[in-house]
Amino acid sequence: MEKLVLLFILAAVPGVQVLFAQESQPAPKQPSAFAGTDSPEGLREHLPVLPAVRAKYWNIDPAVGYGMKDFGNGVYALSDNGWQSAFLVTDAGVIVFDAPASYGKHIPDAVAKVTNKPIKMLVYSHIHKDHIGGSAAFKSIPGLQIVALDPVSDFLTEMNDPNRLIPTETFKTAKTITLGGKTVELTRHNYHSNEGDLFIYVPEAKFLMAVDSVTSGYVPFQDFDLTTNFHQYLKMFDEILAYKFDNFIGGHLTDTGTRKDVEISKEYTNDVYQTVKRIHNGLNERAFDAEIAKTIGPVREVRTRRQSAAGCASNVRAIARRAGPQGRQRDG
Repeated sequence: MEKLVLLFILAAVPGVQVLFAQESQPAPKQPSAFAGTDSPEGLREHLPVLPAVRAKYWNIDPAVGYGMKDFGNGVYALSDNGWQSAFLVTDAGVIVFDAPASYGKHIPDAVAKVTNKPIKMLVYSHIHKDHIGGSAAFKSIPGLQIVALDPVSDFLTEMNDPNRLIPTETFKTAKTITLGGKTVELTRHNYHSNEGDLFIYVPEAKFLMAVDSVTSGYVPFQDFDLTTNFHQYLKMFDEILAYKFDNFIGGHLTDTGTRKDVEISKEYTNDVYQTVKRIHNGLNERAFDAEIAKTIGPVREVRTRRQSAAGCASNVRAIARRAGPQGRQRDG
């Protein structure tokens, strides 16, 4: 029975979406005309956005493709309802945190709407192009300092991507920026990308930015935010909650967060992990694979977004091994 329970868990784990092939209802090759609706036909293809979530969408200006929120004490957040970034206005200039590829080219204009102070610094949270691939728009800003972790700079130098400007100032684990009477605390963590991830904290504003960590109002993104270190990912929630913050952004989707959002995500993640771990510890893997074949048929009859059902099973087992006491993934 527990093997069957795990089979259902595989379909429930975020990012492991298993669609069973049915001869009477083949998967459409083209997007359905019903996609984006709440009709019975449309509901077979997508999950509707909950009204409570939709109510928190950012008000996007169609002319520029982003919206802006004022968090006070000089902190402004930007979003296109897919990605999020922020900037801090000080008496001596502006510090920008990330430049997403989707709307990064508009950030200098967004800053100019609220202050005549020049942009002095651009801080990279991590290496991923979706969060910093709009930095080319900052190329012509005189005297701009681009701040990042040492490994992030090494990676970007090797990639030589014109859309991700090379950092000019780097550090190993922690850095405090003081500009125009405001302070920004940068600390390295290891919950997402191999080259490291920054927590960006503005104590005067009680504002924290931790990209690709908690997505407020949603369950974690697939494979738990594509973490490369699940053991560190489990620690991340308490590391976030150690800060005194009122406003939080995680870099994605349609809502800003509070401590409560972090606590909810922590509870959800630990519940999934403990359930998978408990079942995995008593699992006969060969018998389980045989049960899959007997229950749902050959792998060729199973469609997934990225892998077979057997691969999904292996993926969940790997999570249990990485985070379990006998097989924690090593840092780095």
